[in-house]
Amino acid sequence: MLVTGPRGTGAGSPADGPADEPTDGKPAETDWQRRKRLAAVFGDVLPDTTSDERDPGAGHRADGGREDPGETWLKAQVPPHHG
Repeated sequence: MLVTGPRGTGAGSPADGPADEPTDGKPAETDWQRRKRLAAVFGDVLPDTTSDERDPGAGHRADGGREDPGETWLKAQVPPHHG
């Protein structure tokens, strides 16, 4: 597709206004409302610490507890040439 004319004047460009503006007449949700809704749906997906910040003997859980027995079993099943 060939687009001519100055940048930002085509359909869907930033000059047309926010793309997430509701079309049903309801007011747009605020930033904190959006974050709250996303947190309710997805939860906290990132751990508080990364694996390189944790003690290797403390397991991999964010709360510092021991590793899940199923996780331990799964890691034990890795063939020698893969680990």
